[in-house]
Amino acid sequence: MKTRIYGSELQELVVETVYPECFRTDKSSFLERNYNAKHLLIEGSYREIFFEGIHIGYGDFKLPKTTSIYFDTDMETIEMHFALQGRARTSSKVFQREVDFNANQHNLIYANEFKGAIEWCAEKDMKVFEINLWPSFFTKYLPEGDLFDLFRKSIEKKEGAVLSPHNYPITPQMMTLIHQMLNCNRTGHFKRMFLESHVIELLMLQLEQISNHNCEVFCAANKQHEEKLYTAREILSQQLTGELTLNSLAHQVGTNEFTLKKGFKELFGTTVFGYWNEVKMQEAKTMLTEGKLNVAEVSARVGYKNPQHFSAAFKRYYGYPPSESRW
Repeated sequence: MKTRIYGSELQELVVETVYPECFRTDKSSFLERNYNAKHLLIEGSYREIFFEGIHIGYGDFKLPKTTSIYFDTDMETIEMHFALQGRARTSSKVFQREVDFNANQHNLIYANEFKGAIEWCAEKDMKVFEINLWPSFFTKYLPEGDLFDLFRKSIEKKEGAVLSPHNYPITPQMMTLIHQMLNCNRTGHFKRMFLESHVIELLMLQLEQISNHNCEVFCAANKQHEEKLYTAREILSQQLTGELTLNSLAHQVGTNEFTLKKGFKELFGTTVFGYWNEVKMQEAKTMLTEGKLNVAEVSARVGYKNPQHFSAAFKRYYGYPPSESRW
């Protein structure tokens, strides 16, 4: 099984990935590889890990201008796709439509012997996290339901498909899992166990969000309004300290307080300050488990002036005090 990436339409080969034996068999080993890409149009890095039925990849690329790259693979896979930064558009005869991803969006994709083009927009650097699964591994976790049944039939017929007609917002829980997978310091058998358990948990969060999704509400907002809500969410994700009010946030994204509150809850399934608290607690847990900062330092990093108030909020969120999060 191979994946080839070309810098121009099937002419200049940039990267060729050969999937190792440990991906195709039940061997307990796994393989890690790192690439540094320096091409006329692309500069960056790509990390990947292989073990039985699972491929994990993370790409971080700088783009001087909008860039098209071409893919050619003989692989059958379900991809858990997470667009962390930047915008991309995929076109292929495998799919019946173009597949677009904006920053902080995810979806699930099935492809068999995929050939096509991906256009990366140069507004920001590109960061993408993807997990490729054997169909036999994936389908045992696929729940019942009309949308899931259609996707299951596409897999059975070996017809390319995207699980949902639109993408979903990446939640703070998902980002925490991705961060933990990318920064795992375990080795050998225990690293494989850690990564496999996180892959399953991340897949569970994707399927659960899609299952609970109310399309009539979610799809009601127009595109311009939706972009403002995503911008508001990005501000909340980046601004963990300092004062922030609904009015000031609404002003920053060009809307009013009522529209922000209503639209944010409909699109993301939580309140503005509920999301902000979730981001702070997830980030606090990540810092604590890394073990580089004490509780008081973490408290300040996520915007609490009083460590006791932070400890109380952390315990309400997780059910145990922050002192028990350190490894």
